[in-house]
Amino acid sequence: MELPRASLPVLPRRRVLRLLAAAPAAAALAACGSGDEEPDQLLALATAAKADAALANAIARAHSGIARPARELAAARTAHATALQREIDRVTPRDPDEPPSVPDPAPGKPPSSAGAAEDALRSAMRQGQEQSAKLVPSLPSHRAGLVASVSASCASLQEVLG
Repeated sequence: MELPRASLPVLPRRRVLRLLAAAPAAAALAACGSGDEEPDQLLALATAAKADAALANAIARAHSGIARPARELAAARTAHATALQREIDRVTPRDPDEPPSVPDPAPGKPPSSAGAAEDALRSAMRQGQEQSAKLVPSLPSHRAGLVASVSASCASLQEVLG
């Protein structure tokens, strides 16, 4: 008595061997990607943090009445830039001899009055908080935590400025 044959298609042996031989090449091509990589989403945040720190340091030098909160803000934003740069470098390692992917900002002039300087710092913190908060939902959880803490810190720094 003859058993019924399965109705599955049968691939010729040579075709199967060709497919197996091509698999490593296909995997290598898939790993390479398209080459149209977008810049890291954290670059803009790190650049803004460095710029805010530079502004705060310039204001601290120019306006002694608000130097202390300006220095605190500069220290916090420098820490933000450092943490963001570390995360950027973790995802996309760079040669240690190369400069950081987030350049130092060009030196700028602080506002001429202390009131305008305080307003500039508040505005910078509000922008930093909003920019960070907008980005959080689109990030993987480990990065979202970092960016959310930057956002919360910027919000608290606004309170320090009053």
